[in-house]
Amino acid sequence: MKRLFAFELAVCAGLGLLITGCERVVGAQQNAEANAGPVAIKVVPDFDPSIFQVDHPDQFPLAIATEHMAAPELNVTGSVSPDVSRQVPVPSLATGRVMEIDARVGDEVAKGQLLFKIRSTDIAGAYSDYRKAVKNEQLAKIQLSRSQILFDKGAISKSTLEVAQNAEDNAVVDVETTSEHLHVLGADPDHPSGIVDVSAPISGVITDQQITNQSGVQALSAPNPFTISDMSYVWVVCDVYENDLAGIHMGDSAEIRLNAYPGRVLKGRVSNISAILDPNLRTAKVRIEVPNEAIAMRIGMFATATFRGQHKESYTQVPANAILHIHDRDFVYAPAPGNKFRRIEVVGGDLLPGNMQEVKSGIKPGQPVISNALVLDHTIGQ
Repeated sequence: MKRLFAFELAVCAGLGLLITGCERVVGAQQNAEANAGPVAIKVVPDFDPSIFQVDHPDQFPLAIATEHMAAPELNVTGSVSPDVSRQVPVPSLATGRVMEIDARVGDEVAKGQLLFKIRSTDIAGAYSDYRKAVKNEQLAKIQLSRSQILFDKGAISKSTLEVAQNAEDNAVVDVETTSEHLHVLGADPDHPSGIVDVSAPISGVITDQQITNQSGVQALSAPNPFTISDMSYVWVVCDVYENDLAGIHMGDSAEIRLNAYPGRVLKGRVSNISAILDPNLRTAKVRIEVPNEAIAMRIGMFATATFRGQHKESYTQVPANAILHIHDRDFVYAPAPGNKFRRIEVVGGDLLPGNMQEVKSGIKPGQPVISNALVLDHTIGQ
């Protein structure tokens, strides 16, 4: 009996030691976990590549997408062109050979500035006609004076005097005509020269040049040696798809942004919508007239035009950090059943006040999304 009692005491003592050891092991594990910091998050991809399972989804704060009212907008691309109505051709008024060029394409010139010189045989012929007209007028004046004396003495009839007067009048007209011809050619009747100076008729920028030194030119023939454009107003010509033409009207305002001046917004107005579509691209040319302050816009610059609708529409907005940009595409992460998140592709819009961003499509107001998509994306990549 005593042996049995001793055996039971030994068994109880062993169990006590075992329990105490287990408590020490469990306590040590708990202390180790407490000292190790936050529990590591494990993300497991689902069969659907857009769904990710997370062990602790509560560590990713959510934000609720809200409604945002804004006018619909259309962005199209185009380029800067000169205003054709403000272009002035500079033709050669005399036939000849170019002897000197004093301006080049792209130069800004003032009205009256010398552009080029031509050596022309037209001057010689025009000056010859002028000198003949002057001599004839002098002779006609002498004959009229003699006829007047004879008429006063009764030696000739009045009709003869009238013929002399008519000859003098015609001679004066010939002098005026030939003198004006020399002026048109750019020559001075009192100082004739075979060189014709051609000057700028207006102030502007030379946008086209068709002559070189020693090249021959024809009077008043195309192509014109120079074309000068008044750059105070320019055109931005855009290509608009036929599906978007219904939202653009004559006189609509447009915002112009240039690649050369990031962040600068210019204002323009639609002045023409082409009635002909490009059969291959299915686009129409839309012309926007834009004031060119300080001549900042240059011919050929790429531009983006933004048209805004007349009536506001409902859009979705989320925190800007909720949108993840990957390879020119936008995504958000939305919670899914079972500790999962779904990656949803959206179409991002403009940045809004308060660190918000517009979402044009992909989610609707009231839908929860992760407020900082980049944190979850970094976790997935680990």
